[in-house]
Amino acid sequence: MTKVRVGDVVDVTVRAVAAGGAGVADLPDGRVAFVQRTAPGDRARVRVSATKRSWARATLVELVAPGPGRRPPPCPFYGRCGGCTLEHLEYPEQLRWKARMVADALERIGRVKVDAPVVEPSPCEFRYRNRVTFTLRRSRGAAGGVVAGFHEMDEPDRVVDVTGSCMLPEEAIARVWDGLRSAWGEAAERLPAGTTLRLTLRSVAEGVSLIVDGGSGAWTPDFLIQNVPGLVAVWHSGGNGPPVLMAGEASAGEVWLGEAIQPGARAFIQVNRQAAERLQAAVMQAVGAVAGRMVVDAYCGVGVYGRALARAGARVSGIEIDPEAAASAREDAPAGFSVIEGAVEDHLGDVLPADVVILNPPRTGVDNAVARALSDRRIVRIIYVSCDPATLARDVGRLQGYRLTRVEAFDLFPQTAHVETLALLECD
Repeated sequence: MTKVRVGDVVDVTVRAVAAGGAGVADLPDGRVAFVQRTAPGDRARVRVSATKRSWARATLVELVAPGPGRRPPPCPFYGRCGGCTLEHLEYPEQLRWKARMVADALERIGRVKVDAPVVEPSPCEFRYRNRVTFTLRRSRGAAGGVVAGFHEMDEPDRVVDVTGSCMLPEEAIARVWDGLRSAWGEAAERLPAGTTLRLTLRSVAEGVSLIVDGGSGAWTPDFLIQNVPGLVAVWHSGGNGPPVLMAGEASAGEVWLGEAIQPGARAFIQVNRQAAERLQAAVMQAVGAVAGRMVVDAYCGVGVYGRALARAGARVSGIEIDPEAAASAREDAPAGFSVIEGAVEDHLGDVLPADVVILNPPRTGVDNAVARALSDRRIVRIIYVSCDPATLARDVGRLQGYRLTRVEAFDLFPQTAHVETLALLECD
């Protein structure tokens, strides 16, 4: 059979959704093709853009006939924007395929067969993000010299100009984003000079804060505070150091899982507050009764879990590598909760043995040294919270001497292929 080549246009039928959100189809030569913006059941005409020995990438040329779960994407920027990948699927279809992604990863990578979990839906399908980062680029060819938004789906070096009509940010952030775009000037001269800036808007108790990463020189953050309704603080980081408050006031704090915290300008908190509350309640239920028990809250962030467990009577050791988050976790911490600043792989041995270990690592998962330490110690219960099914599955396979007894999934990221998973592992 003649091999399909780059540039060829072929007709395919989409049969699945891949972990990155692309539709999965079979080319006439037998290779698998990954096609963004397609849905299961679609009959589509696609152009092959890259080929490998057993698979290829292709772009959608024409939708010949839509699949049963397809819908018109509500966002006006979806055609080019890479911020979302599944918006063309009805929401129940998104949840169904995310469940498949979790189960498939555990079986294929972790060698553990589980039923596809029911994915807990987000209370808000749109307007759920309490933190959004946009890229601002100054260019002679751009209208007004500036484009600011998200990277393009098929051309990630390009930036799609995005207004507050984007469907992801909370309403307050969308309003501030439009106000900021109007106030920063024709060439964004009221922001630091530089070809590329990263602008992060984050909801705080008092309104919305702005962190500007990159750029240098004189600029006017006070003007932005005075002329953008709802903007309450402007921070700047010109290099690798922590952001500096330039105008306005630092946040008075947040309340998560009943805990008052001071997350600072950049410390990580979940972007979907309502869905995160459901995930956090499930974590606390999985931990169980903790009075008098030793708990390790690894990758503890601002200490939401550790503080709540200490108030329930546990002795909790948190480990967090980010200095700002570790400081927030320590501030006004309850008795029984202590925080070590540093990498989990460097300090986990110092706080074991323990009855329960909570793992909530970044997308890259846990270091192999962490898996070895836990396999050697045989913890009664490990609760692993993951934002990437592939690294979760890999790490479950590394944890020797444990059985996977529960898998739950939560949709903290509607319209994208990301899914949050809670895995409960118990000692054999």
